[in-house]
Amino acid sequence: MSHPSIDQQITFLYTDNLKVSARFYEDTLGFTLWLDQKSCRIYHLSGNSYIGICETSDTSKGKIVSDKQENIIFTIVTEDVDGWYKHLQDNGVVFEKPPETNHTYNIYHCFLRDPHGYLIEIQRFLNK
Repeated sequence: MSHPSIDQQITFLYTDNLKVSARFYEDTLGFTLWLDQKSCRIYHLSGNSYIGICETSDTSKGKIVSDKQENIIFTIVTEDVDGWYKHLQDNGVVFEKPPETNHTYNIYHCFLRDPHGYLIEIQRFLNK
């Protein structure tokens, strides 16, 4: 079964401190701000891929954002996992897992968390 075209993809993450998150995604990761909606900032990653960081409302604070977000993994796919690892370490990022090969999925990857506990994976597919 075919479906209508998909023009863009945006992954939305939530935070109770948009200023801290914006600093991390803009200054540490170096993402380009594509759209500022005041309570939500959308960053262009590549092609038609985006990530949105949105501030939770006063009524939902603490319900969505916790110390560690376990239900989402934001994955950046790149050929230069080691380059990202060094760049982010040089900028003070502490990694949960340094780069290593995962033979089950045939990938090379590492993990870190953003300031609000969202898990970020940086990976390279080894079979491509």
